[in-house]
Amino acid sequence: MKKLFLLGVFAIGFANLSNAQDIAENAIGLRLGDSDGFGTEVSYQRALGGNNRLEVDLGWRSGNNYDGFKLAGLYQWVWNIEGGFNWYAGAGGGLGSYSFDNYKNEKDYNDTFAFIAGDVGIEYSFDFPLLLSLDFRPEIGFGDVNDDLDFDIALGVRYQF
Repeated sequence: MKKLFLLGVFAIGFANLSNAQDIAENAIGLRLGDSDGFGTEVSYQRALGGNNRLEVDLGWRSGNNYDGFKLAGLYQWVWNIEGGFNWYAGAGGGLGSYSFDNYKNEKDYNDTFAFIAGDVGIEYSFDFPLLLSLDFRPEIGFGDVNDDLDFDIALGVRYQF
């Protein structure tokens, strides 16, 4: 009897988890955050199934003594909370490059790095084609300058189509 009860509980839980809201086929916009000086990223999301999607973000930054870019790709799972609210989690990685002029008052310096990332967030899809999200993305970098754990928190504003 206990086994049948546990099987029923797992079946109901799985049915609730897999009951995701349909997500937009495409969404494009901006991801406004800050991690190692990259700030705003252009963000594109593409649905891969009922509750899965791919997100690709390109960030670039330019200052008096540096230039840089970062390209991230993440696979995400999306679950409906209620109404237009969803939460999501994902994993992925990317690569980037820095170029410093007069690095530490010595010479010019360039660094290319790779990173792995996780992603967890919450989003709201309005009745019109606007998607707002807030997410947390820890990143582990593999490079000379970007060789540690960074935490990136960002607000996403995207047009859905």
